[in-house]
Amino acid sequence: MTTGEISHDAAHGAPPKGAAPLVSGKQAWGMTGLVIFLYVVNYADKAVLGIIAQPLARELGLSSSQIGLVGSLFFVTFTLGGFLAGPLNKYLTLRWALLALAAMWSVVMLPLVVSASLVMLIVTRMLLGLAEGPSSALMHTAAYSWHPPAKRGLPGAFLAGSASVAKIALAPILAYITVEWGWRAALVSLSILGAVWMASWLTGWKEGPFTATAVKKGTGTASTEPSVPWKKIFLTRTFISCAVLIMVVYALTTVVLTWLPSYFEVGLGYSALQAGSMFALPSIVGLVLMVTSGSVTDRLAQRGYRSRVVRIIVPGIGVLVCGSVLVFLPSIGTPGLAVAAVSIGYGFGAIVFPLINAAISELCPPQQTAGTMGVFLALMAVGGLIAPYGTGVLVDNAATPAEGYATAFQVIGALGIVAAILVLIFANPERDRAVIRGESDATAKA
Repeated sequence: MTTGEISHDAAHGAPPKGAAPLVSGKQAWGMTGLVIFLYVVNYADKAVLGIIAQPLARELGLSSSQIGLVGSLFFVTFTLGGFLAGPLNKYLTLRWALLALAAMWSVVMLPLVVSASLVMLIVTRMLLGLAEGPSSALMHTAAYSWHPPAKRGLPGAFLAGSASVAKIALAPILAYITVEWGWRAALVSLSILGAVWMASWLTGWKEGPFTATAVKKGTGTASTEPSVPWKKIFLTRTFISCAVLIMVVYALTTVVLTWLPSYFEVGLGYSALQAGSMFALPSIVGLVLMVTSGSVTDRLAQRGYRSRVVRIIVPGIGVLVCGSVLVFLPSIGTPGLAVAAVSIGYGFGAIVFPLINAAISELCPPQQTAGTMGVFLALMAVGGLIAPYGTGVLVDNAATPAEGYATAFQVIGALGIVAAILVLIFANPERDRAVIRGESDATAKA
């Protein structure tokens, strides 16, 4: 897959007349592929708790509320870690910052293999959250360094789709490993996978031309515009309303990561191996919709459609569909239909991640991308602070586990509808970019 030749124009990817292309699409997507590989490993480490939750709970005697608490505490440190993305990008190169983070999350869960307890589970998952917190913003920055703003929807879709790839390709394998050799073997296998990625990264990665670093070296194309006060970015209506929306959708994601296999097994009556394999179904729907929406909206952006249309209205409508499906989940009594409803709802909600992230990346000067994305994605993780634990409490206090899980999805669906309406009313990247970066209205609309 290629995007053609990447250009000198940092705004829309069109080279000046007669200008030579900086890098080929093949090189850009090769480097993006390394980042996607890391994102797959990253999400597999997140998702493994959902896969091993039931055997771990049986061995340690844990309640649903305790498992949910572990899931939420992960996102406490994940949120705090997100604010470190800017400083890490400032003092380390993307190459070494991501390598260090990947090394940390590849080893922090290993103490649980040696000494299993609730305390050790909490400590290791919180350390994992701290190590993974800055990584998402840095991975987006790394991928965006090879693509101009108008062409970031599709690479963003592949990055967000890495979560789906992890669940489609790795979740069934991890479920099989867990059933055959135990949950400890699943954790060890992820550490080995992390080591494989680190070897690939060290031998293959270099930074792309669409970064402030490249500009300073005289090899890049990103604008040399001055930095702006952070509050000008964070207090815009686009940033605030999009942050609310992505919090809600991420709450859904964290419930899926922590509880979906348990919902399928304990709530709907499927076997452990079936539940682990079916974990992939919502991700298949999400991956197809993310890649499709990313590709289509990038083409529309290059044809002159405004960012509000392609990166605000499209995901806003997607979340409206998601919420409308999930609010009816408690009234669905057939297991197969319940699985379909969760899959469709999750899939339409998932298109938010690549499109909204691309919209937020447009607001700030290039040298502030990592810091802006770090804060935005840290706020996104707030949804994960509440949702996994809240779901566990609902399950423990519901008449049946199925009713508890369905109620949790229903609540998230209702909140999603409200958040989507707010974004459709208030978010406008062109308007707020002009305010933040001191552009004229004509420039903002160009």
